[in-house]
Amino acid sequence: MSDDILQSEESIQFFSLIHMLQRSALIGLGLMPGPEGGFQANLDEAKAAIDLIGVLQKRTQGNLEEVEKTLLQTILSELRMQFVQAPKEVERKQAEQEAAEELKQTFEDPKSAPVETLIDDDEGSDSEE
Repeated sequence: MSDDILQSEESIQFFSLIHMLQRSALIGLGLMPGPEGGFQANLDEAKAAIDLIGVLQKRTQGNLEEVEKTLLQTILSELRMQFVQAPKEVERKQAEQEAAEELKQTFEDPKSAPVETLIDDDEGSDSEE
């Protein structure tokens, strides 16, 4: 049955629209690179795209084949789950980016880099006295 899921021209056009909105949501979630090539989260944009897919699902209720209905529900459910997890993922990516920037700064200007003391020479002289 999955072989004939998008056999009609209307079905192909409908899921092309869904795919465009899905892609927009994934870019907004920072899970796909944007048009410029970078990953940049925009949760408001992601929410708008997900909400539009939800509206399309509601407005097409009763007009889709069972397989199309299942496919649409699956896409929408996955996007909603990814949206819920997005703030944690954005925070994790920001922490990674900050760590990478700190490491870059260390190599560019070692004098201003954080220093970690491995052996304190002053401690050794106190114990000898």
